Amino acid sequence: MLKIYPRPSLSGEAEIINGGPVHCVNIGHTGFVPSHVLFTIWETLSGAGHEISFSPIRSTVVLNVIITSMRTWMIWHYPKAIIPIEWFQWRCDWSWKTACHIDRHPGIYGETIGFSFPGLQSRTGLRQREKKAEVAVKTDYINKVLSEFSGYIAADELYDGPFCVLFIVDNHKFNRLYYEVLDHNPTNEDMIRFFRRFKQMLDARGLTVNGITTDGSPLYPEPISEVFGKIEHQLCQFHIIKEINKAILKAVTRVRRELKQKKTKGQRGRPCGKEAKRIARNNKRIQGKIADLFEYRYLFVKHTLTHKEKKIFRRITRGFEQLRTLRSIMNEVYRLFDRRCRTDTALEKLAKLRRRVRRFTKLKDTLKKLSSPNLEKALTFLDDSLLPATSNAVERANRRHRKMQKSIYCVRTRDHISQRIAVDMQRDLYIGDQKTTINTLHWSRSGGKRKTG
Repeated sequence: MLKIYPRPSLSGEAEIINGGPVHCVNIGHTGFVPSHVLFTIWETLSGAGHEISFSPIRSTVVLNVIITSMRTWMIWHYPKAIIPIEWFQWRCDWSWKTACHIDRHPGIYGETIGFSFPGLQSRTGLRQREKKAEVAVKTDYINKVLSEFSGYIAADELYDGPFCVLFIVDNHKFNRLYYEVLDHNPTNEDMIRFFRRFKQMLDARGLTVNGITTDGSPLYPEPISEVFGKIEHQLCQFHIIKEINKAILKAVTRVRRELKQKKTKGQRGRPCGKEAKRIARNNKRIQGKIADLFEYRYLFVKHTLTHKEKKIFRRITRGFEQLRTLRSIMNEVYRLFDRRCRTDTALEKLAKLRRRVRRFTKLKDTLKKLSSPNLEKALTFLDDSLLPATSNAVERANRRHRKMQKSIYCVRTRDHISQRIAVDMQRDLYIGDQKTTINTLHWSRSGGKRKTG
């Protein structure tokens, strides 16, 4: 019978059996006599008491024992003893959530990956979160956002490969109200059906639309008048000014090309002679003009110029009266969208500006956008102080969708796009409570003192 002492403070001993040393772990002799039993009994001393175990090894008869003092192994204490009481035979099979073969582990703790070659395709995205989100959007989300509906909406279409996503967003609260994913380019019938479904949601709650803001697309005027009747339809101010700015910059580009044609081609190498040097100086001066018009081209379309920018503008446009005329026309265009005046006053200014542009034959073809009827519809917001002049709310939703698609989905389908938008809208449902929780945690961690600066 052998005793095992777990305390490392006990002296280590070893036994010599048949001339060879046998290393033990803190073993003390309690008497060595011949034994005829089939097992060896081990007694372990611990803080909880004595533990007796049996080893399927025949007892050893010790003869001629020599006690020596040698270094012994340390016994590490574990909080709980792991004693296998039964053996489970695991089968070799494929796991539906992994792509590697599963095999039986040689130990006692269950299954591990036995082979690392690829197997079945991973199916880790089988949770029905997106389908459930579509149901939550139609109930909880829409009830919350329509409870604080402002009455002014913005609509826009977004093209994502072969699909088209139609959005309606609250133009004051920036909440997405309704969407639809099409697998083709939208038609007049699609837009009528889209707006009619949204109007049914509003009618069920006793809500009405007071104004709508869209871009200059021809998809919206007819369906809006048919579904919502006579409501204020505002064209986005940003889109209208953007088209005029493009025309102004094209006129500046045309002037740069005309200057480039005035350059005289000289001989190769260093200029030799008075005529060659005069040609080189003239070409250098023209090239400097071209470079300045390209570098400071933004000064022709910027809303407000500083004193320094005005000096630069006068320098680069010296000798080009048509360019200074372009800048003065842009100043008049920006004055049209001043909220301090009414729509009638702005229309009178627009008529005067159009008559002025007709006098410039060179600029008549360049500034065709000033004669567009969309410019008149972009001045509708001047009579309604609550009607937003731009569709920034729905454009923000479009940018968020494009960023989401770029970072998440590589293979897009109509159902996946619709479900993913529903998940994103469901996230907006809890973002207010999340911000409140974060602010509360910051308030508690700072000891009830607000941070300044």
